[in-house]
Amino acid sequence: MQTDMQSRDVFYVSDGTAITCETLGHVVLGQFPFKANEKTFPFVESADKLTDLLKEIEASYLRNGVKPLVFFSMVIPELRQQLLASHSYSYDVLESIVQKVQDDIQMQPKPKLHRSRSVSRDSDKYFDRIAAIEYTLAHDDGITLKGLEDADIILLGVSRSGKTPTSLYMAMQFGLRVVNYPFIEDDLARMRLLPEFEIHRHKLFGLTINPERLTEIRENRLAGSEYASNEQCLHELQTVEALFRREAIPYINTSSLSVEEISTRVLERTGLRRRLL
Repeated sequence: MQTDMQSRDVFYVSDGTAITCETLGHVVLGQFPFKANEKTFPFVESADKLTDLLKEIEASYLRNGVKPLVFFSMVIPELRQQLLASHSYSYDVLESIVQKVQDDIQMQPKPKLHRSRSVSRDSDKYFDRIAAIEYTLAHDDGITLKGLEDADIILLGVSRSGKTPTSLYMAMQFGLRVVNYPFIEDDLARMRLLPEFEIHRHKLFGLTINPERLTEIRENRLAGSEYASNEQCLHELQTVEALFRREAIPYINTSSLSVEEISTRVLERTGLRRRLL
């Protein structure tokens, strides 16, 4: 039986993608000092899928002796009521906001399944978002430097400093075309920008990280390697940060930031606008 509050099962449930539930859940749980054992259940839009979810909730309750936390967004009344009757502490992430808006504008809401991910309202924006994701994947980790003129932003940094997850988050959530490039040994030896980046200086943004944190991340990938050594990590970071300062490239330290926080701070510093559906 789970006897302390150092960890807790947390489920994110939605009849859509569950991204909203995850985002709001992370913000809320960030206020509490316990480890969240998280699991996401998107597209719970049928009785069969709900049954599978309820089995997971019951198993968690029996295993730990405490109710799991469930952050959910569902519009089908029957499924919603069954979830609320389960052995869980369940929180509708939109209920209080929708009710407040309803009271303020005196208009009855009309819940619709998948409304938040419908493409019919503005298909051009939807397909722009898909194009941004495809572009970002094609330009991940320095795969190619062709087509930089189409990039909204170019993220630079040493390997494992958070470039790839930040790039993908910015593409998926904000519809931005992102290039990310890891400085390799040749770059560090030259200590100067690649010619391809010179004409796109206004798009450059750097990510850095504390040496200790970088060593920890690299050790998890290649334990005992030169790549993960304290000396190598410190050398790379000192070299790259010196380059950022000399070339007047704005940069932030990602050590204690979530990918959501990194992305938002990058947008704030650069003035880029979100392209939201």
